[in-house]
Amino acid sequence: MLYYSRGSAETNLDNEDLKVGLYQALELLGTRRKVIAVGPDISRFHSRAGYLTEEAWRYYGSALTDVLPALGTHAPMTPDEMKSMYGEVPAGLFRVHDWKDGLATLGAVPSEVVQELSEGKLDFEWPAQVNSRLANGDYDLILSIGQVVPHEVIGMANYNKNLFVGTGGRDGINRSHYLGAVYGMERIMGRVDSPVRALMDYASDRFGASLPHVVYVLTVVAADAEGELRTRGLFIGDDRECYQEAARLAQQVNITRVGKPLPNVVAWMDPSEYRSTWIGNKAIYRTRMAIADGGRLTVIAPGVKEFGEDPEIDRLIRKYGYAGTENVLRLVWENRDLQESLGTAAHLIHGSTEGRFSVVYCPGRLSREEVESVNFSYADPDEMLQRYTPGARSDGYHRLPDGEEFYLVKNPALGLWTARELD
Repeated sequence: MLYYSRGSAETNLDNEDLKVGLYQALELLGTRRKVIAVGPDISRFHSRAGYLTEEAWRYYGSALTDVLPALGTHAPMTPDEMKSMYGEVPAGLFRVHDWKDGLATLGAVPSEVVQELSEGKLDFEWPAQVNSRLANGDYDLILSIGQVVPHEVIGMANYNKNLFVGTGGRDGINRSHYLGAVYGMERIMGRVDSPVRALMDYASDRFGASLPHVVYVLTVVAADAEGELRTRGLFIGDDRECYQEAARLAQQVNITRVGKPLPNVVAWMDPSEYRSTWIGNKAIYRTRMAIADGGRLTVIAPGVKEFGEDPEIDRLIRKYGYAGTENVLRLVWENRDLQESLGTAAHLIHGSTEGRFSVVYCPGRLSREEVESVNFSYADPDEMLQRYTPGARSDGYHRLPDGEEFYLVKNPALGLWTARELD
C-alpha cells in the first residue's frame, strides 16, 4: 500500500513538507507500540533520512525505541556523525549493526534461482539475512528510511536492500554484490530492475512475512542547475509501488547525460563523508559510463585514510588491488580468502577501469606507495585542490587558465553520469 506520494523533477520539498508527508503516512498506520527506525550512515548524509528519522522520533516519542543505521560493511557511526546527521535523536537509541554477528536468517533463495539471475555464471544459495533485532525485537513497525539513487550493485539504492544488505550478514552481502559484479555493473546502474533487485524481491515476497510490518520512507534528492540540493520526492509505502515511483523519479533527476564521452573528469569527495576507497570509489562507479576511452579521472579525496573499513577487507584490497574483471575472477577461483569474501572481489571489479581509462587518486592519508600498489596513480590532494578548486565551481565543464578542460562532479554519490542511453 502507498501511504504517501509526492514528487516530480520540479518539486522542492522543504523540512515542513517532509514532516507533513511523514506525519500523514504515520497517521494512516495508527497507534504503534514499539518502533525501530533503520536509516543510513554518514555516507548518505544528504538523503534527508536523518531529518525524517528525527521527526519519526518526535511523532512516536517513547514508542520509537531503537535506531539502527544500516551499515552493511561500513564502520560504525561516531557520536559526532550521529549528532550531525540525526539531530536531536537521543544517542541512547542508536544500535550498531554487526555484519558478522547477531543475525537472523529468514530463508534462502535456491541456487537455481541465482543461476538463472546470473545467466549461468554462479551456482549458490543466497541467505536472506537481517539484523536479529528486526526479526526478534518484538516490534510492531520497522521504518526503513533512505534515499533512492542510482547504485552500482543493484541499479537503484534502497527499498528492501536497506534491510537485506544494510542490516545483512557476511554471506548475504558478499554473494549479492558478487552477483551484481559478475552480471556487469554497467548493465545495472540506473535501472529500476536488475538481477540483484530480483534476488531481494524474491526474498521479500517469500520470507518478508516473518518480519514485523515494514514501511519504507524513500526520498529522491538531486542538485538543481545551481548545484543546490533539492528534495524532489517523498514516497512512503509497504510494497514495491513505493520503490518504483521513487526509482522512476530518480531516473529523471539523478542521471546526467553528458553527450559525448569526457576525456578529463575531476571528482570531489567530501572528507566528512568519505574515509575509504571502499566508499570513495563511488567516484569511479558513477562516472565511468561518461569517461572516454583513454580518458582520466582525478579523485580528490582528502578524507580517505584506508582502503576497506573492515580490517580483513582492507587487507584483501591491499593484497590484490583493482586488477580488472578477468583477473579478479581468476583470483577468486585460485584463492580461498577471496572466495570467502566475494563482496571484496565485487568491489575490486567495480573499482577497476578494465584499462579503458586511468584513475589518479588524491587521498589525504594514504601514501603514494599505497595508492600505486592497488593500481591507481597518485597525486597530492592539496595540489589538486589548489589546481581545480572544486569548492568554488559548479558541476559541469570548466577551463583552467593554462587551457586544461575538465568536467567536475562534486558529489558522485548523488547520481550517475553517462554518455550513453540506458536500455
